[in-house]
Amino acid sequence: MQEVKKVALITGANKGIGFEVARQLAKSGWTVLASARSEELGRQAVAKLQAEGLDVQYVHIDLDAPESAAIAAELTRKQFGKLDLLINNAGVARQDDGPPSKVGLESVQKTMHTNFIGTVAVTQAMIPLLQAAGKAQIVNVSSRLGSLSQPTNPNWVVLGYCASKAALNMLTVQLAYEFRDGNIAVNSVNPGYTATDLNGNSGTQTVSEGAAEILRVALLDPPVTGKFLQTGGEIPW
Repeated sequence: MQEVKKVALITGANKGIGFEVARQLAKSGWTVLASARSEELGRQAVAKLQAEGLDVQYVHIDLDAPESAAIAAELTRKQFGKLDLLINNAGVARQDDGPPSKVGLESVQKTMHTNFIGTVAVTQAMIPLLQAAGKAQIVNVSSRLGSLSQPTNPNWVVLGYCASKAALNMLTVQLAYEFRDGNIAVNSVNPGYTATDLNGNSGTQTVSEGAAEILRVALLDPPVTGKFLQTGGEIPW
């Protein structure tokens, strides 16, 4: 009997870390659903991976449009009936973000809506499919800037982004507790300061290096749960 392939969905997979994670998972034998807000850019990215002979499909998800997550979940249910891995990678860092004493409320609100509320919507839509897999995992791509106990990087005193990652970590903690007796492991991962569009390609790591810990945690067997991890160990919440 042929083994059923594992299925992963990655948000924001058209570029950067998400694209590299999609590539590496597909190379490991997974079916990868690569989501992006822009259908044009998403399909272009998927075409590149398919040209490498990889099992990757495009799925439309826009974190600012929660209904897109519900549609993606229904399409995934009809085609696969399950989801083994959800990687919440998509997010924004706005140019008008700034220190808490000065940043505009609209900037904070929009960042939180995309990075946190949008991710909650995607996660809730996919939970029935994760439960159907028998054993599944959620990896939330966070940041060291979301730690409440670590000093903030002086170059990144930006309330909206940091608060959104702290909120994402709370999602990890509460989901891990909610499913503590279930079949879904939930972790936050800090990929490290990686050169991507998010930081104007100023990061010190390559996308392969940034993807490494996400992949390691996603492929752990047996998995851990309720952790905030980075290459080299755990980060204090």
